[in-house]
Amino acid sequence: MLAIAFLNLYCNQSEPKDNFVPYLNHNDTVKYVGKQACKNCHPGIYQSFMETGMGQSFGRATPQKSAADFSRHKVVFDSIKNFGYYPYWLKDTLYITEFRLEGKDTIYKRTERVDYIIGSGQHTNSHLTSINGFIYQLPLTWYAQKGKWDLPPGFENGRNVRFSRAIEFECMSCHNAMPEIEKGSVNKFVKIPDGIDCERCHGPGEVHVSLKLKGVFVDTVHLIDYSIVNPRKLSWQRQIDLCQRCHLQGNSVLKEGKKFSDFKPGMKLSDVYEVYMPQYEKTSDDFIMASHAQRLQQSKCFIEANKEVKKVEGKSFTTMNLTCITCHNPHVSVKTTGTQIFNNACMNCHGQDACEEDEAVLKLANNNCVSCHMPKSGSIDIPHVSVHDHKIKIPVAKDKQATIKKIIGLYCINAKETNADSKANAFLGYYERFEGGAESIDSSLFWAQSISDFNKKISIQIHAYYLQNNWDAILSLANNLKISKENDPWLLYRVGQAYQNLNQFENAFECYLIACKLSPNNLSFQTKLGIIFIQLNKFDEAIVVLKNCINKQPKQADAWVNLGFAYLNLKNQKSAMYAYNRALSLDPDHAQALLNRAALFHLQKQDVAAYRDLICLQKIDPKNAQVKLMLYEIQQKMGSSNEVIIQ
Repeated sequence: MLAIAFLNLYCNQSEPKDNFVPYLNHNDTVKYVGKQACKNCHPGIYQSFMETGMGQSFGRATPQKSAADFSRHKVVFDSIKNFGYYPYWLKDTLYITEFRLEGKDTIYKRTERVDYIIGSGQHTNSHLTSINGFIYQLPLTWYAQKGKWDLPPGFENGRNVRFSRAIEFECMSCHNAMPEIEKGSVNKFVKIPDGIDCERCHGPGEVHVSLKLKGVFVDTVHLIDYSIVNPRKLSWQRQIDLCQRCHLQGNSVLKEGKKFSDFKPGMKLSDVYEVYMPQYEKTSDDFIMASHAQRLQQSKCFIEANKEVKKVEGKSFTTMNLTCITCHNPHVSVKTTGTQIFNNACMNCHGQDACEEDEAVLKLANNNCVSCHMPKSGSIDIPHVSVHDHKIKIPVAKDKQATIKKIIGLYCINAKETNADSKANAFLGYYERFEGGAESIDSSLFWAQSISDFNKKISIQIHAYYLQNNWDAILSLANNLKISKENDPWLLYRVGQAYQNLNQFENAFECYLIACKLSPNNLSFQTKLGIIFIQLNKFDEAIVVLKNCINKQPKQADAWVNLGFAYLNLKNQKSAMYAYNRALSLDPDHAQALLNRAALFHLQKQDVAAYRDLICLQKIDPKNAQVKLMLYEIQQKMGSSNEVIIQ
């Protein structure tokens, strides 16, 4: 097995020894009150925080929120998918239009409203749309440092998913205050706040506000007010946990029964979820955008300062804990903090005369420690952006720097020890989210063997076989399952897919039906249920399910295609054609929609129109034998009737 190279999982963070007193706002009943409640007593801090990147992280799409330059923007082209994009304002509403040209003619156009802008504008502005509460990322981003529009991160190199990237809770909750998501949904939100707020770092404020309004105060110079979290009074381990809740972009594995919203400042992050990062064959100085916590913890400064038994190194080195807030005041923007504030943090430990560089080098660097020891460079995951590497190190000539080699494992950055369940899920997550190779699935199956809990073990094995399209292996495991509401809906979905692909439609129907009842706002589940009804020749039932799915979110090409097929089987050609046209208005390259509409055109003796659809489909899938056969038949028929084929 290829798993052998992936077995070295470890963690580089020691556990705290402090006696922890639980904060009152850790109780699940304590509510978030919003930043306006904090403003009443802390107006100065509120005003300065609102100017920070966190304070500006998310908001409604307005001209004031946008950092982009619309006066000289150029159209962005995706040469691989053959789409163009341009943004524009219509009064105070921002839109993004996708289009396709044939020669000088526009042959396709789709315009979507921008509802939210994500990002402070210091690095980027990305754009989100809301369709009945379902949130998706739009295929255009403003890159502030380069002053240019381009495809969003992850949409490049043929990976443009256009309007279908769902914004899930994990993503939204790091870029925003605490949102609320519809139960059983992937991306339908019932509450979306306006930017990261005070309570993301201090915890829910209901108890604190209530006590202050009653006149209950604490002498915080000498004591800790346990109604609210003050991060500076946490142990260094809990400070790091708080910051790396969002400033650690890795592969997160939730603990059983936990949600991302369960973490509150002052808690141990690994009690809620564990974060895995790839380990490379050789050390690399490449890093991803949100890697601040990971890179800082690799620094010698961090390791030495936070040792349980501290050692004094040299005359100019004093010992103290080093965390993110040693250098950063979260209430003040880095743009206004000033270089000397950061230099002072270095000199507090190393002294004024610690730097051994000659005067000319220091002058060139403006006596700025950060410019040499935390240099700016591009992140490997986001184009057109440069950020400071938070691994504090002695500068190395670029030709001597290590480069990324092959990945040899995953390691957990926020837990000293992890169990087989967590490791197995980590490898599955790495495969799905970070384009891991087949060895990731092998490693997941390896760790699954060590899981004692039968249900957990079988769930992970089914997930792994699902990613391998190994339907027979899934069904051999499913024979040991009792299909019921007690199962995880995603487990049911994957088992249902296996039954469906092996033409066991009744069993697939049972799985999908329960999955839909457990997660009524999961659109993928709903569409699959509609397809199964079609395969069971229950077309009226299929139409009810698919129309309900479309009513929830009307811009689903797959649902429209299957709705059209159901109508066609009931001899309703008009409704079928309408559904196919709707699907292709959303996705002009939808292969099944083109094939189905071509067949319907042919049935209606509109062979020129059918021929056009088939030619489009052949460009997308040139090896499709069914398309070749239909083209041949239409060409023969049209040739015999002397009709002209217009291409």
